[in-house]
Amino acid sequence: MKILFIGDIFGSPGRDMVKQYLPKLKTKYNPHFIIINGENAAHGKGITQKIYNEFINFGANVITMGNHTWGNREIFEFIDGADKLIRPANFPEDNPGKGIIYSKVNGKEIAVINLQGRAFLPPSDCPFKKAEELIKQAEKRGAIIFVDFHAEATSEKQAMGWYLDGRAAAVVGTHTHIQTADNRILPNGTAYITDVGMTGPYDGVLGVDRDLILKRFLTGLPVKHDVAQGREQLSAVIIEIDDKTRLAKKIDRILINEDHHFFE
Repeated sequence: MKILFIGDIFGSPGRDMVKQYLPKLKTKYNPHFIIINGENAAHGKGITQKIYNEFINFGANVITMGNHTWGNREIFEFIDGADKLIRPANFPEDNPGKGIIYSKVNGKEIAVINLQGRAFLPPSDCPFKKAEELIKQAEKRGAIIFVDFHAEATSEKQAMGWYLDGRAAAVVGTHTHIQTADNRILPNGTAYITDVGMTGPYDGVLGVDRDLILKRFLTGLPVKHDVAQGREQLSAVIIEIDDKTRLAKKIDRILINEDHHFFE
């Protein structure tokens, strides 16, 4: 079983990169399952139904979210009917949507869980306790378990990786938009990376127009976060999982931009 995960899609540049390169990634890796983090897909905050449908048409099996889940109010109109969209499971119980999806691929069941960290992010329920609750459910079903942990602090992400080592096939970090170089298989078989990275503008600051961010740092004044234009990048990981043990065998980083000529 091979799972392709594409990191935080940021605005139209990120969507363009998915449209352009996902067919090539399918040809190169032949993934059985594709997950996309779409919480920044609509001009850097949230997702719309049109974008959700685009991702499904591109081939995504599941779309995960994060702290900008409610950044575009249109989501309230369709999230409960979007059977391939999940938001962090440790949001308050009365929030719309769900935090786990079960899917069948080649006779194997995959459970995709979305969680949000608590360090330096808006208040939420404990992600570790929620992970324990959902993984116990998924284990009873014999599912392959994949976790997108949307968190700010590297320590919190690493802690989640160790907490779920040997129980989840993969724990991948999202949110900070910079791909980390610590992809590894933990001792008990969980694929881990602190942050998959962002798919979107290459020359902005975490996807935002760099001049606006520089103005904010230089003046201390608030600025509007407009999506940067110009060169683009795609960040992802491809994870190979043993169907029998339901644990990982390999995790490789994918980084496509003008300085990393991936397909040459």
